Amino acid sequence: MNFVSDKVKNLPPYLFSEFQRKKKELEASGVDVIDLGIGAPDLPTPDFVIDRLTEESRISENHRYSTYSGCVEYKEAVADFYKKQYNVDLDPFTEVMAVIGSKEGIANLMQATLNYNDMVLVPDPGYPVYRTAVHLAGGESVPLPLDIQNGYIPLYDQVEGAAVKRAKLMLLNYPSNPTAATVGYNTFLKAITFAGKNNLLLVHDAAYDMVTYNGYKAPSVMQVPGAKENAVEFGSLSKSFNMTGWRIGYMVGNKEVIKALSTFKSNIDTCQFLPIQKAAATALKSNFSQVAKNNKIYQERMEKLHNAFQELGIYADKPNGTIFLWAKVPDGFNSMSFANKLLEEAGVIVTPGNAFGPRGEGFIRVALTVTTERLDDVIERIQKLDFKEVVQK
Repeated sequence: MNFVSDKVKNLPPYLFSEFQRKKKELEASGVDVIDLGIGAPDLPTPDFVIDRLTEESRISENHRYSTYSGCVEYKEAVADFYKKQYNVDLDPFTEVMAVIGSKEGIANLMQATLNYNDMVLVPDPGYPVYRTAVHLAGGESVPLPLDIQNGYIPLYDQVEGAAVKRAKLMLLNYPSNPTAATVGYNTFLKAITFAGKNNLLLVHDAAYDMVTYNGYKAPSVMQVPGAKENAVEFGSLSKSFNMTGWRIGYMVGNKEVIKALSTFKSNIDTCQFLPIQKAAATALKSNFSQVAKNNKIYQERMEKLHNAFQELGIYADKPNGTIFLWAKVPDGFNSMSFANKLLEEAGVIVTPGNAFGPRGEGFIRVALTVTTERLDDVIERIQKLDFKEVVQK
């Protein structure tokens, strides 16, 4: 008897899992593998956040169910954050809700908004969960082209008009995973204009909004006048406060969409553990000095690896945000063959760019999630490889 649904059977393979399998095999054979494949910060969660979690965990009332859209303290903290960071006013009761990490929130938003065969414009290259979330909701992903020549901003004129007319949603993600591209306010202004003209819900994933450097400050799509009419934005504490395992994020924006997601989630979960929400509120209400310290560490790592790649002839733009480098593979390789070479001959895991869509081919994504000492090891190992000789053949 077949107990597995077709939608699960037809899911594309999750390349991150495949590389983790290879990692275990190599480690079992004694190889010291350095994993730069997954965007999981290695820096600690701030002590003041952990202290609040501990304090709230000892209060018995906090072990009850949360309200489905999140506790008041957390939603007010999100609204306060938007006012402080972006000068955007949000009603914490109707324009803010808690999600169990933005990955969960985005996946469930697709379930709450899409009907069977609805189309969604999805960034290419882009975070693969977007495509799988659309697939699981019965929708159809339409690539929204991004390329290095145009700074990875959306190329709306390259999407077929018929697909745009059929589309219901459009996804964007800046600072970008995987490309580390950053944009200014005008990119969001154009996106809101395009979405409004074509009756699309714009869904912006701002998971890396606080992870910036070189003086860059990421804008919010909510800063565009009228954005609440046809846009929502997801945020996460995973990267800015090193809280990946805590699974806490938020969605803000359009009231109707927030109500729809809240209704959907009320039937499948009961929101996040209250002490986690309250600890996250403390993080959002902080002065962000710890975020600045973390960003300085990421920038130092980025500079080190970027300089080494330049010397090796591996091209990468120098980013202003995220915890990634997006690098071109050397001539003579494709994304997968170069990633496999790094893993098998240097014991270094990176993510092949084709995992993020067809336009990711020819690139690798490298996560800046190990110490500078370990990056020195990475650089030394790659320097010993003979890929330059392969190119010359």
